Amino acid sequence: MTGKPIKRRSERRSITDQYYSVEFSVKKSIFLYQFKIRNISPEGICVLVREDSDLLNYIKAGDILDLKYYKTDSSQSAELKTEIRHITENDKRRFKGLYLVGLSILRRPGL
Repeated sequence: MTGKPIKRRSERRSITDQYYSVEFSVKKSIFLYQFKIRNISPEGICVLVREDSDLLNYIKAGDILDLKYYKTDSSQSAELKTEIRHITENDKRRFKGLYLVGLSILRRPGL
């Protein structure tokens, strides 16, 4: 056999390998909220939201929303059905004054 071998990933790609940021468009709010996706824990992805952000008035754990995910270069996006898994106040020094909003994508295109 000639040529270069085909590289195959042994683990599944994570959402952070595919997308860089997520946009919340909440029906009750006139604003769009865009956050960098964080992969802080093995349980899933999250975004960091300032404790004084109006977004926290419009979302709660268990909500299912259609969120827009953007690739690193922002040229492509995908709207994915996403569950708000938790909204946790974080008092650790690094994230003080921020809430961790845990996200779980329910359906991905092509799956």
